[in-house]
Amino acid sequence: MDPIYLVDLCGTMVFAISGAMAANRKHIDVFGATFTGFVTAIGGGSLRDVFLNLRPVWVDDGNYLLAILIGVIISIVANKQIDKLARTLFFFDAIGIGFFCIVGVQKSLSYGSSEVAAVVLGMFSAVMGGVIRDTLLNETPLIFHKEIYATACLAGAILYVILRSVGIDQSANIFFSAALVFIIRIVAVKYKLSLPSIGNYRN
Repeated sequence: MDPIYLVDLCGTMVFAISGAMAANRKHIDVFGATFTGFVTAIGGGSLRDVFLNLRPVWVDDGNYLLAILIGVIISIVANKQIDKLARTLFFFDAIGIGFFCIVGVQKSLSYGSSEVAAVVLGMFSAVMGGVIRDTLLNETPLIFHKEIYATACLAGAILYVILRSVGIDQSANIFFSAALVFIIRIVAVKYKLSLPSIGNYRN
C-alpha cells in the first residue's frame, strides 16, 4: 500500500476522532458526534476538490468513510481514555495537518493549479475541516486564535513548491515539507509562539 495513502487514511481517522471528541465535550448525541467527526475529517479535502472541479476522494474510496467510522467509534468507546491522551492526539494532529497540507499542494499542482493557488489549497486541505467543526460547535476557529496553525501549513506548502522547482525527489519533498509543518506547530505550542495581533499595531 502506498505509504502516503496510508498516512492520509490515518490522518482522516485522527481528524474524525478530534471532531467527535469536540462534540462529546459539548454533550452532543451520537449522531451529532458522528456528523461532526465526518465534516472535520473530510471538510478541507472536499473544499479543495470542489475548487479543483473534482469529485471528493471519499465519494469513490470507501476506505476514507471506514477510517472516519473507526475514528468516531474510538472517540465514543474510549472517551475518557482519549481525553487523558490529549498530548498524544495533538502530536498526531500535527503530523496529520502536515501531510494533509502537502498532499493538498501536490494534488492541486497535478491538476494544473498555479503554485500560489496550490499553496492556498494545501493550507485549506489541512485547516478547513477544523474551521467547519468549530463553527458548528459555536467555537472560535483555531486559525483565528493567536496560535501558529495555518501559518505552519503555509510554510510547509511554500517549501514543497520551492523544492519541487529545484527537482527534489517527490517522496523526499513530501517528507521534508510535512516535517516543517510538524516542527513549526510543535515548537510554536511548546514555546507559546504566535504572530502579532492587529491590535498591537494601534497607536
